[in-house]
Amino acid sequence: MKKNKTWNRRKILITFLLILCMMIGLCARLVYLMVFDAGYYAEKAQELHERERDIKAARGRIIDAAGKVLADNRSVCTISVIHSQIKEPEKIISMLCRELDMDEETVRKKVEKVSLRELVKSNVDKGTGDRIRAENYAGVKVDEDYRRYYPMGSLASKVLGFTGSDNQGIIGLEVTYEEYLKGTPGQILTLTDARGVEIENAAEGRIDPVDGLDLYISLDSNIQMYAGQAAGKVMEEKQADRVSVLLMNPQNGEILAMVNVPEFDLNDPFTLPEGTDTEGLTEQERQDLLNQMWRNGCINDTYEPGSTFKIITASAGLEEKVVSLDDSFYCPGYKIVEDRRIRCHKTAGHGAETFVQGTMNSCNPVFIEVGLRLGVDNMYKYFQQFGLLEKTGVDLPGEAGTIMHRKENIGQVELATVSFGQSFQITPLQLAATVSSLINGGMRVTPHFGVEIRSRDGDLVKKLDDGTKGRIVSEETSATVRGILEKVVSEGTGKNACIEGYSIGGKTATSQTLPRSAHKYISSFIGFAPAQDPQILGLVIIYNPQGIYYGGTIAAPVLKEIFDNILPYLGIEKETVQSFTY
Repeated sequence: MKKNKTWNRRKILITFLLILCMMIGLCARLVYLMVFDAGYYAEKAQELHERERDIKAARGRIIDAAGKVLADNRSVCTISVIHSQIKEPEKIISMLCRELDMDEETVRKKVEKVSLRELVKSNVDKGTGDRIRAENYAGVKVDEDYRRYYPMGSLASKVLGFTGSDNQGIIGLEVTYEEYLKGTPGQILTLTDARGVEIENAAEGRIDPVDGLDLYISLDSNIQMYAGQAAGKVMEEKQADRVSVLLMNPQNGEILAMVNVPEFDLNDPFTLPEGTDTEGLTEQERQDLLNQMWRNGCINDTYEPGSTFKIITASAGLEEKVVSLDDSFYCPGYKIVEDRRIRCHKTAGHGAETFVQGTMNSCNPVFIEVGLRLGVDNMYKYFQQFGLLEKTGVDLPGEAGTIMHRKENIGQVELATVSFGQSFQITPLQLAATVSSLINGGMRVTPHFGVEIRSRDGDLVKKLDDGTKGRIVSEETSATVRGILEKVVSEGTGKNACIEGYSIGGKTATSQTLPRSAHKYISSFIGFAPAQDPQILGLVIIYNPQGIYYGGTIAAPVLKEIFDNILPYLGIEKETVQSFTY
């Protein structure tokens, strides 16, 4: 009996000690939570009673070389509902259907959906937003927002790009310079009770947004318009599939215009071109058509450059000293390389000619011979030296690279065809950048649009890269190439680009698309002025023109028309043009 009493006392003591330990532990935990962790839980409690609404920042503008705003913002509103605060759902549904021109079923789903906040419609006209706000229905929120606006419509659409509903860039410069343009959104904080209903007379917290920075670019809207009009005109006349025009400063790589017709409306970028058969299209098919419409042919697509590439072969040959200006050649209308007879565009042949005359005549056999003299190793060396095996580094997304044979796969036939611009592909921009570098004194340039980043008040934030790189040919070779190309325009195949009072250099090209059996051609001309000291270089490419398709006949006059308009605009005065010496 005594043993049992002792055991019972021990049990009571152990139980008491256990309870005491638990109480001490609980008290310690409470002290920790109330003293040491109080800030954390106070923050959590605050979050339960706070509702956040974003305030979008105004996106930075895009401003051209003439000071014109090409991308701006318009004030719009975002309409949303907070389910827990709604008191008159039927009246709200009726009002939103009327003001937003939405069907009742869609609005009802949004109003009756149990969620912290439900978006009804964004990008609502400010006047409509003001009317909805004036109705003063509990649970209906109208927030100020911004919508991207392009004052000049379709101008440079494939360069500027556009933004989505979230105001983020989708293509073009809007994507490349997103980090500068986007700004930092702000917030409105409101207090609610446990049911999520806003507490009347409670102070509203606000974090102001920080507007985006402005991007200043080299593109000139006036020059872009001149080039666009000329491109549209020849596209219509020749019933071509599309036309591209590039204009740039060869001294520093600044792009003054980049035209790709047809363009699209930047303020309505998700509408397919008029006449597109959209019946039965899947979402993926529709998106593919939009991607094609947005595609920038100057940088996204490659093509066989044809005879314009002879500028590169000539520069390499002169730099390597495998050819001189007075070297003699003979063209019977073809040249046999291994087991192939590769013809000249003049099937009757050019007969005896010097290297300069061969360039003026755009004679294939002359350039085949120069290519063979260079050899595979040297040709590949100059491809690398001139930057042709790398992308240009232009400040636009989606640039394509050169499609070239592997060095080990280049035989004599491949070397011959590459020498006059066939059997490989480059982008129009790569050709323009490379030729710019060869005629500007021999310095490689990076083509670019971005010039400066400035605040809304105009304060300079950052000066962007000027685009100059290292030397790729000697000044002597560059001067010689300029002289030869001036002869091509003044006396050779490029004479349709002549403008009285200006010295102009250039090169024509007519190439065929694959498969050759389709008989589709690409006509092009690349030119620059003044020939002695180039300040502007232009490239015109006409895809699949109908009827006459020779580059010297239909592409050269387009650049002549453009230069006729923009040379005086750029302050390049006419002068008494004398024969170019080299």
